Amino acid sequence: MDYIKFLGTAGARVVMYKQLRSSAGIWLSLAGTNLYLDPGPGALVKCSSSRPKLDPAKLEGIILSHKHLDHSGDINVMIEAMTKGGFKPRGALFVPQDALLNDAVVLKYVRKYLKEIKILREGSSYRLGNISFSTPTRHVHGDAETYGLNFKSSQHTISYISDTRFFPQLTQHYGGDTLIINLLRLKPSELDHLSLEDVKIIIREIRPKVAILTHFGMTVLRARPWRMAEDLKEELGVNVIAASDGMTFDLDSIQPDGSEKP
Repeated sequence: MDYIKFLGTAGARVVMYKQLRSSAGIWLSLAGTNLYLDPGPGALVKCSSSRPKLDPAKLEGIILSHKHLDHSGDINVMIEAMTKGGFKPRGALFVPQDALLNDAVVLKYVRKYLKEIKILREGSSYRLGNISFSTPTRHVHGDAETYGLNFKSSQHTISYISDTRFFPQLTQHYGGDTLIINLLRLKPSELDHLSLEDVKIIIREIRPKVAILTHFGMTVLRARPWRMAEDLKEELGVNVIAASDGMTFDLDSIQPDGSEKP
């Protein structure tokens, strides 16, 4: 089964440090290739407590969209787990360059456990196992070098819009059948994060088969993200889902009209 496992749906600082939602990130299994996306605080614990249990030693790679702690807090322990404490050097790490330089979030001693480290750059493409992915554009997210991702296998296309301020060209770079969007703010603000109105524009212009909302901030949680998803689905005519902690989305369940198989 090709699937996306949302081990955590917390966005930004308050929801993360209060653990109102888990901040563990996303496990993606696609075409027999397993990768971890943005292993924030709690990633290793959530893998262990997942049902069925997820074994980090079966990962082919780990990707960081950017180095902020809610996305990278468990990066080092997940590298250790993927490589069995460094006794089985293997796997790949894909990170923006600033995650390895000043104020680095990847410790130097765990880097030698990896088979390779690849630097994410704007407009570049990569391969991991049976899938390819690209970083089409740099996002606007404070001083952190940040990228979204387009994944492709023989059967599926998935786009992940990580943290960013909305900008007009954003929607031109993502067109996956399944679109994952980090929705942190209920209303527009000066923070470099997407708001509900931004998400409406994105879904309306891209029109994926399925849009999955995640990475919720406090204002979104208070407004009940599952209700937002229902309203967006009715307004835009696109299947919109609000992710929950531990939710598994079966990519093979998507029908041509974007609905899910019963």
